[in-house]
Amino acid sequence: MALLLDLANIVGGFLLAVALLRLLPRVGDDLGRLAGRAAPIAWVVGVVALVTGGYYLIVHLVSGPRVFHFEVVGIGVGLALLWERLTGRPAPRGEQATGATGATGVRLLLAIFGLIAIVVGIQGLFTPDG
Repeated sequence: MALLLDLANIVGGFLLAVALLRLLPRVGDDLGRLAGRAAPIAWVVGVVALVTGGYYLIVHLVSGPRVFHFEVVGIGVGLALLWERLTGRPAPRGEQATGATGATGVRLLLAIFGLIAIVVGIQGLFTPDG
């Protein structure tokens, strides 16, 4: 279950951070195409992140030892990926953004949160579950 949370943080973070990752030289276009192919299943990653993050949040609130950042980030990733389905309002897209970087405002905030989620997911892979 912890592996699902970590993988959901990594994949969900990638899907959120693609607006910034497209700016990387040489690999940005390839990452953009990969994210375009993975976008239809982003809601599945969001559900997995939300369920596993919520599960661990409940477990750590009830039996301790404390709430960890892994589950808080997982819940945030799940909410960000499921925003359109939960609220009925469209999620911010990179194409709607204006400016030289292609990512401004809320989309930039989500992209930075995506990078944080990737780091937290990788950290979770190397953190013992116990």
